[in-house]
Amino acid sequence: MVKGYLLIKLVPGLEESALSQIRATPGITDLNLVFGQWDAIATAEAKTLFELAKVIVGEVRSVQGVQDTTTLVQGEL
Repeated sequence: MVKGYLLIKLVPGLEESALSQIRATPGITDLNLVFGQWDAIATAEAKTLFELAKVIVGEVRSVQGVQDTTTLVQGEL
């Protein structure tokens, strides 16, 4: 299982709608509104890195109101 943490910047005025759509996205396991440089942090899980990328690029980044994202992929030592 591959886990990623998505830092999400939202368009002002579209936050509520965007957060609702992101929450409903298959593969998104957690979503929290935060204050600071980023507006939300989501946790995504998939079987492979390729499938994780499909969730992020194909689903989350296409949500109206998502302005920018940065993804942190969980690592193991």
